[in-house]
This record gives sequence, structure tokens and C-alpha cells, in this order.
Amino acid sequence: MFYALNDVAVAHGEVARVIYVEASVDGEPLTTYKADGVIVSTATGSTGYSLAAGGPILHPQAKEMLLLPIMPHLSASYKLVLPSTSTVKLCVSARHSAILTVDGHIATPLSSGVCVTVKRSTSTIRFLRIHTDTSFFGSLEKRLKGKQG
Repeated sequence: MFYALNDVAVAHGEVARVIYVEASVDGEPLTTYKADGVIVSTATGSTGYSLAAGGPILHPQAKEMLLLPIMPHLSASYKLVLPSTSTVKLCVSARHSAILTVDGHIATPLSSGVCVTVKRSTSTIRFLRIHTDTSFFGSLEKRLKGKQG
């Protein structure tokens, strides 16, 4: 079991070829993505890998999760905002290796047929804000334009 603060990604491994990821939400089949991978992101992670993959930005206080494919090929390309109570199951099918990454640090190889379950933890984390007078929207605009602040 792993804990993620930002995101969980199931993606192709060393071979840059699409993989098939069968996604279900709360036990109901959603779709099978033919893509470089799939990301499940928190609000904290929505301004990182998820944003780079074309996902929306969630407010830091949002509890929802994002589900989005990475470079889909002739398959569903829509991004979903899911309730915090959702359980996402991602099952990999690939002729070559795939990989599970957690917050871009933990990398675990996945064999074809392996399923990864992602859900909100009952554990929480609190952040210390050093610049309490800075609004989320003001600092977001600066960061997206490449300015420090």
C-alpha cells in the first residue's frame, strides 16, 4: 500500500508504446483507455503532472479527485472530476512492461493483468502556510506565468 499526496499514475514502462487501462469507478466499468497511461490526481497534484497532461486545476480545499488519460490514442480523452468517496480501479493490459508511479517518486513495475485501486485515505495532512496573505488565485497566476512568488 502506498500513500499519495499528489497523484498516482499507471503508465507505459521503458517501451514508449500505448497500454490498455481498464478503468472502473465504484465498481462500475467506465472505459478502457488506450493511452500512454492514466493519472488519478488530488487537488494538490492538479497543478503538476495532471495539469501537464491537460487536466483542470482544482482549488486546494477541494476533496475531489481527477481521472484523466495521458495522451489517449483513439480512445476516451475526457477528464473526470470524481467525488472524494470514489474508488478507482485501473487494470493494465500490455504486451510490454507498465509502471505505477506515486507522486513521481515511487516507481513499481506492473505486469499485464495487474489492477491498482486508488481511493481517498482516512489519514490527512496539514500544511503550514508561510505567506498567509497570498491568495491561491494570485499565486497560481504568478506560477503559471513562470514568476516566483
